[in-house]
Amino acid sequence: MWQSLKACICQLITRIDSDIPLIVLQHPSEVKQAVGTARILSLSLPNCRIIVGEDFTDNAELNALLQSDIAFALLYPADDAKPIETWESQPGMQRGLILLDGTWRKAFKMRQLSENLKALPCVALGETLKGNYRIRKSPKADGLSTVEAGFYALSAMTGKTEPFLP
Repeated sequence: MWQSLKACICQLITRIDSDIPLIVLQHPSEVKQAVGTARILSLSLPNCRIIVGEDFTDNAELNALLQSDIAFALLYPADDAKPIETWESQPGMQRGLILLDGTWRKAFKMRQLSENLKALPCVALGETLKGNYRIRKSPKADGLSTVEAGFYALSAMTGKTEPFLP
């Protein structure tokens, strides 16, 4: 019987200096996904946190971050989402970004259940971006993995293509 080999890419992950706080809200079903990419973000970026859950309304860790002096936006393709390149925080506040890690259906549910997420401004990436993550398929032709979305977003927020672009 043929058996696949386990592969770990941890030794290939490069730490990237970024002062933009990044929060990944991960659906519980994604935690043990061997081919999930949120962990790559957390290993690459010093200011990245992963918080696991589905309804974040009463999540103490997230609510404390939302009450800090960081202005967070949610990377989510809502109808009123602004292009991420044009999003500005209030003067004197640092910008931060929140990503939802889950299937499109799960990400939608996470936002719908979480009252604190509905109150955040939404930002969106450009429509011409193409993902290169081939291990898991997206139902959308322009779908990106969590790590790709995070790096494209940081690139757009900083105006730097290096070191963020995958």
